[in-house]
Parts: sequence; structure tokens; C-alpha cells
Amino acid sequence: MASGGKVISNGFSVFTNPHGGYVEFYTRANSKRWKANIQLPGPYWTHILFTWTQEHGLNVYINGTFNVSDPSGNFSQNYGDPHNDLVIGMSNGPSKYYATGAFDEFVIWERALSPEEVKMYYLAVVGSSAFSSITPPALFYPSANAAPTPTAAQRVTVSTLKGHHSAHSLRFIGTLVPNRTLPTHTADNFTKTFLLSMGEVLISAGTAQQEEGKGEESVVMAGWLIETIDKVMGHMASNLEAETNSPVTIGGKTHVADYALTKIPQNYSLQNYRFPMQGRSYISVPAEAFTMETQTTIVGLFYHNIHSYYREINPLRTRIKMAVEFKDYMIQVASHLISLKVEPSPALSVNLSGEPLIKIVLTHLLSLEEQTQVMNQSNSVYLYCAFLDYSSTEPVWSSEGCVRFSGNLTYSVCLCNHLTNFAILMQVVPMELSRTHQVALSTISYIGCSISIFCLTITLVTFAVLSSVSTIRNQRYHIHANLSFAILVAQILLLISFRFEPGMLACKVMAVLLHFFFLSVFGWMLAEGLHLYSMVVKVFGSEGSKHIYYYAIGWGSPLVICVVAMTSALDSYGKVDNCWLSLANGAIWAFVAPALFVIVVNICILIAVTRIISRISAENYKVHGDANSVKLTAKAVAVLLPILGISWIFGVLAVNDNSLLFQYMFAVFNSLQGFFIFLFHCLLNSEVRAAFKHKTKVWSLTSSSIRNINVKPFNSDIMNGPKGGMSPTKMNTWDKSTNSANRIDLSAV
Repeated sequence: MASGGKVISNGFSVFTNPHGGYVEFYTRANSKRWKANIQLPGPYWTHILFTWTQEHGLNVYINGTFNVSDPSGNFSQNYGDPHNDLVIGMSNGPSKYYATGAFDEFVIWERALSPEEVKMYYLAVVGSSAFSSITPPALFYPSANAAPTPTAAQRVTVSTLKGHHSAHSLRFIGTLVPNRTLPTHTADNFTKTFLLSMGEVLISAGTAQQEEGKGEESVVMAGWLIETIDKVMGHMASNLEAETNSPVTIGGKTHVADYALTKIPQNYSLQNYRFPMQGRSYISVPAEAFTMETQTTIVGLFYHNIHSYYREINPLRTRIKMAVEFKDYMIQVASHLISLKVEPSPALSVNLSGEPLIKIVLTHLLSLEEQTQVMNQSNSVYLYCAFLDYSSTEPVWSSEGCVRFSGNLTYSVCLCNHLTNFAILMQVVPMELSRTHQVALSTISYIGCSISIFCLTITLVTFAVLSSVSTIRNQRYHIHANLSFAILVAQILLLISFRFEPGMLACKVMAVLLHFFFLSVFGWMLAEGLHLYSMVVKVFGSEGSKHIYYYAIGWGSPLVICVVAMTSALDSYGKVDNCWLSLANGAIWAFVAPALFVIVVNICILIAVTRIISRISAENYKVHGDANSVKLTAKAVAVLLPILGISWIFGVLAVNDNSLLFQYMFAVFNSLQGFFIFLFHCLLNSEVRAAFKHKTKVWSLTSSSIRNINVKPFNSDIMNGPKGGMSPTKMNTWDKSTNSANRIDLSAV
């Protein structure tokens, strides 16, 4: 187990401090312990490696040079003691040791290296030029005549490397592979070990460089690592022990990559080659591209995690023309990397319009946030078929010789006229409105909200003044008042929020308040819809029995949603662009989902109510010959739209600048929602006007000091129903299931 500079084990231990140190090794077979005190070459060291064999005991090397040994060992009673952990680092106190630095590599070899091999490995890792004078022996694997691989208890080599790997040392490793024929089992063992080592190198170097703010260096490192792996695997394939008349193939999986190495004899009839053989992502080479005039080798690699190093690619550091046009928007690798190398190179079409061509199919890998970005139609998503080009001083992504033939947002099909390593690159570019439209929409919103705030204030004052009148003192106007208050506060907060900078505490608080009050707007619009349904379509319960439910919907449910959203994604409030919910972690759905639910429910209620109004209007036309039934229905819908919030559907349709009309409609209707409520449900409402006249009369009589006048209690004839037949503006609907008259106020039409 390894964590930073502290490696824990009950099989061995390494300890150093500025004054010295020791290496201990335990064996299970006889519970013996080997211990050697080491002398450090100064305060700074980069490499400790120790080997153990039953014949030679423990040997310790410092910086590639033999230092000390313990050939015999001694008996230990505390072997396996869980308190005796392996600790690499500096001492801190009399009994505990803590690591003070990060160790970039911790490698366990499957056999003990010779002193020459230890020196060679050390020089290769540090990238020393002295390596060129050393003849490479069989460093990475046993010879073909070696005995079966010993167990870890019989042969172990451990090395810890402190410091940073360089790109040059990665490229240097490829030269360590000897040029000799390898049996398939030997080549397979080497391949797995090599890929494991390369994965550890990449992880450790990348982690260290990310911690020091050198993310670009880790990206370059990943590029050189891929090239190194390709070269070493190609060399391994060419040295496979070949069969006379049939191909030889080795393959498998490691945590770094799936791999397949194939050697095909001359003149062998090879059909279309695909790697990997299974899965939705693959490379395919057509049969006509293989000449088979000589022995052919094929190396396929499907990398598992290297794409994670390419989260941000500067478009200016690529050879992708279209990407450079959007230089302000970073590119990322959106698929696994896949590599195929064929020697000799297949005969492919010179241009991308001919045949044969390489076919690459890659499935996209997107996080939840990336999926939200891609699906957001206000963004343009560009997908590129690209490969790492090593023709310059450092690897860069290029799309030369490749074209994206087909696909969608979940996969891509590419055609290329060359072989190398490939991936799908994605660039998300927001589609911004022109400055003129931005100013126009902002102006409409400011003016509309200001008008709505003024009108809603008058509406609330009017309802408060007329609350003593019986026709206004009912549940319908109570819901109107709560809806008006929620819209009033939400729009005031919205105008204030434009003054705050995203990321500040004030902006975060404002985002929370906006979330709550806009959810309350939708909650009370749902209450409006349900109350309308209970009045017109189906009667259930009395007004008093529904009062508490409307409050739970209008204020309670928004509070619950906000508390849950704040608990799970508080950082998503007021983080970017404005004082609102961000797209991170899908937090925006804490508003969008309830809003869509209310819109859908209220649309269904509006359709049901409209059908009833149309039917009544048609019956009224038959009885009274009134030909204005269509006009009446249209006006009724216009009256209901502001309180049901159906105009928010324009916000769903206003997703990009191709739907500019919907953006303007959304800005107009929603910023003026308060104005329309005031117009239809206050100013033009006959009940409100009649109540106001009655209230004015009472005030007039009071001011004239007229006493003891028998003023007949006022009640609107709208709620009592017509006495001499049915008029288009005062209608009764009959619910047979409850045998009671239900009335809808259409006096404004």
C-alpha cells in the first residue's frame, strides 16, 4: 500500500534520515529478517533499490551503485507485527516515522536484477547520457532459457524513485528492449510488466506535476508515454517467435490498456483486421490494405485512462483548423485513446475520398456536466477525429488525413488514410447573441419587470383594501394575492441580483432567495390551476378544506426543494455568470424539473377548462343565438394564461439564437406577467370593479356622517348566478357527479 511518501507493508521496510538509515526484509518461509544499515551519499538521494535471493541474501543499491548487504539474516519474533509498518521518510519522534516527500515510483520486479542491470535501470530512469556506453542486457524479462518465474518470497526487487521523470527518460526506455526472439509467454509477461510500469510512471509524474501547477507538462508526458509504449510494443511484436504457416498472437488486459500483438507470416491470406475484436470502440483495417509481401506485425492498444490527462487542450497548440477559429474555448478528449500499428504500413488511399481507408469507431465518454453542456442547445458542439502528431518538438493533436464520417453525440465514426493513435476531441462553443439583441432583451426585461413591480404593488394594495368585501374575501383572490406577492419579490430580487458579482457571498445568498421565490411563483401558479380545476371540472371538498394544501404547495414545497438543493449542492449557487444555479452537478434541475412539472399540469388543466368553456359557449349559441363563442373562449384563455404560467413554455423553446423570436416572446410575456395579472384580474375584473364601487360608496356615506342608513349588504351577482337566463360573461357549469353548480369568473372578458 502506498500513499504519498509513506508505503505500508509488513514484509519489508526502508527508513532514512539525514544521519543514515536501514533496509529490512522479512520472509514467510522461516520468519527470518535481513537488515542492512545504509550510508547515504549526502543529504539528497533519488533512488534506493534492494534485491533479495535465498542464495545471496539482501543487497542494497543507492543511486544505482551497490552499498551494503546482509547475506545471512537472523530470526525475528515480530515478523508480521501490524505496528511494524514500512515507512519511507524522515523520523518524527522516538517511535513514529512520517514521510516528508512524495515518492513518484514504487516498483516490485518479478526477479532480482544483477548489479549491471540495476545501474542500467537507474541511468535510464534519470535520463543519463552515460547509458549510451552500456550494452543493454536482458533487463526487463528473463531469458528464453530461464527457469520458471520464482515467487515473490524467493525473488523480489524493490525500487523507490524520488524526484520527477522527464519526457526524455520516457522516450529513452524504448531502447532498453534487446533485439532477440521471444517466446510468446515471455513476451506476454514483459508486455504486462512494461504497461504496469508505464502506468505507474504516468500516474506518479502527473500527480507531482499537477500539485506543482505544471498540468501542461503532464499532458506532454502523456504524449511521450504513448509514443514510447507504441514503439516498445512494436519492437516486441517484431521479435515474437513466429510460426511457419499461421499467425502468432498474444493479448490481454492491464489497468493501463488492452493490448494485442500479432505476427503474420508472408503471403498469409488476411481478412479485415479489427482491434479490439469485441466492444463498440474499435479500429478496422480492410483486407485490400494488406500487401502481405513480407512478414507483417500488428500492435493494437486500447488505453483506459490516458484520456483523463487531456481535459484542457489549447486550440492554438493543435493542428485542427476549425478548432483554432474558436481559440478561446478549450478542447478535451471525449473518448478512449486507441492505437494500431502495422509493419509494413498498409496500402491506403492517398486522399479521403478513395478506398481503402482505416475505419475508427469510438464511443464518447462524457461526465454529467459535459452531457449537460452537449445537450444544451445554446452551445455548439464540435467533434474532431484526431491523433497525436510527433513530427514537432512535442506531441500535438492533429486532424490531418482524418475525417469524421458519421455519428452523433454518443459516438463517432472516423475515416483516416494513416495509422497511429486516435481519439475524439470535443470543443463546446456557446452560441452568443449579438450585442444588439443582448441589449434589446436586457432592456425589455428591465422595463417589463419595472412595470410588473408597479402593477403588482397596486394589485396587492387593491386586494388588501377590498378584503372586507364578501366577493373579494374568498379563496380565489387569496391565491391571486399570494401569487402576486411571490412574483413581486422574485422580480425585485432579480433586478437587484444584476448588481452582484458571481462567486461572492452576497451573490450566493441572492441565488438562494431567487431560487425559493421563483419556485414559489410556480407553486402558486400550480395552486391557481388546481383551484380552477376544482371550480370548473370537478368539485372536491370545501374551500376551507383546501386552504392548507394550497399553502403547502405555494410556500412549503419550494422551501423543501431549496433546503435539499442547498444541502447537496450549495456551491452551485451564484458560482458562474450570474446569481443563479449553475449547471454543475445538474443543480439547475432543482428549478427546471419543478417548473416543467407545473407547466405540464397547468397546460392539461387549461385544455380541460377550455373544452368546457367551448361546450358551454356552443350551447349558449344554440339557446340565445350568440355568435361570439370563439371570441369568448379565446378571451378566457388569455385571462388564464398569466396565472397559470403557460408563457414559460417560451423559455423552453428559447434555447439558441435560431429561436430568437421565442427569446423575445419569453422576455416580454414573463417580465410583464405581473402587469397581465393586474390587467385581467384587477383592473378589468368586474368583481373587483363592483367591490371598489361598493367600497367607495361606503366611504362616501361615512365621510358625509350619514348614520343609521340601512345599507343593503353587497354581494356580486356573479357568484349568485344569473336570474333571467345565462349570459356569456356569467356562466354556470353543471357537475353531474356532485349535483352542484360550479362557477368560473370570466367577467374580465
